[in-house]
Amino acid sequence: MHGRRPPRGIVLDMDSSVSPTHGEQEISVWNGHYACTCYHLLFVFNQFGDLERSALRPGNVHSADGWDGVLKPVVTRYQGKVSRIYFRADAAFAMPGVYEFLEAERIKYAIRLPANQVLQNRIGYLLKHPVGRPPNEVRRFHANFTYQAEAGASRAG
Repeated sequence: MHGRRPPRGIVLDMDSSVSPTHGEQEISVWNGHYACTCYHLLFVFNQFGDLERSALRPGNVHSADGWDGVLKPVVTRYQGKVSRIYFRADAAFAMPGVYEFLEAERIKYAIRLPANQVLQNRIGYLLKHPVGRPPNEVRRFHANFTYQAEAGASRAG
């Protein structure tokens, strides 16, 4: 675990990353999104920046392909050792199977929603840049509204 006293809770971050290749490496495949021949790796890190688990995958797989084979063993390892598990991921992991697993395991999560026109229209006024020179300080804007995704929404890429 981590140090002498394990943390009360663990935050697991899941993401994919491209690793360009050169030559004829096995399972190295062209990925149009990244415009290169590559591996498309999948990672789970904890809040300390430690790599918990990873998977070497062909370059042309979806960002979330194989998520369960990477995430589930990490969750199993921490169950009973920490009081709470948290999960964070980008919109590629906004899929019913991911939500169902996390909720069945009572894992709190924050997964970015895929962009869509309904959400863009609701926050469009926050995305407009003011006229004139941009300010030197960071400005944050918040909005609060209720949103219900359509049933059977397609998965993000």
